[in-house]
Amino acid sequence: MDPFPLNSPGFVNLLTSQTTQPIEIGSSEVPKPPERRKWTIKEDLVLISAWLNTSKDPITSNEQKLGAFWKRIEEYVNASPLLVGSIPREWSQCKQRWRRVNEQVCKFVGCHEAALKEQTSGQNANDVMKVAHDIFLNDYKAKFSLEHCWRELRFDQKWRSHSLTSNGAKEKRKETADEVDREEDVRPPGVKASKAAKRKKHGNEAAFDQIETILAAKNMLSKQKILDRLLGKNADTLTDQELALKNKLISELL
Repeated sequence: MDPFPLNSPGFVNLLTSQTTQPIEIGSSEVPKPPERRKWTIKEDLVLISAWLNTSKDPITSNEQKLGAFWKRIEEYVNASPLLVGSIPREWSQCKQRWRRVNEQVCKFVGCHEAALKEQTSGQNANDVMKVAHDIFLNDYKAKFSLEHCWRELRFDQKWRSHSLTSNGAKEKRKETADEVDREEDVRPPGVKASKAAKRKKHGNEAAFDQIETILAAKNMLSKQKILDRLLGKNADTLTDQELALKNKLISELL
């Protein structure tokens, strides 16, 4: 015999006691997804320092598991006195950020080397950087925003031997060396042929021509300023080198 008939008050009370109270879903009760935090310049530099130091440590860089490697980098980043008061980063975040930094900086290294090859006598380091950024934008359709990372990594031999080699830069340097060897036995190309080859290399003739025009104008302006300075001096006070430079600039510009 059932303890409570279906129509008895006891059965109704039992059902009422087991019914879950309705949950009010208010805006304050709905959990918000964690906001994606952007990496600051300071965090990038600490991450780079962590990667370099952990990689150079022979105890931790050799025969260690990948997870342990990034866990050590996480500890290094979060223990940095430069990031006191910052929200700690997880090892997976460090790994993901390093992958992007490494990829972008490797690409920019190639762009900067290309800009150096095109550097003229009148250009300074800022002019070369401007051309390198233009090449990056033209090749990858995006602006390079990690110049602070490039400046931190560009001269580090550990990073260059590890990252640039794995990204194909070693093969590129080998090809360049082979080309130099072949050029010793081959007649150098003319000016027009050289410019055409550079256009073909970068793939966008209009953008390359625009860069060439800007560089030529800057070079001409620089030479004009030097000539004006020499012309403003007393001819009797000019050294033999300054006099030779003056005559050369006059023949080129006037």
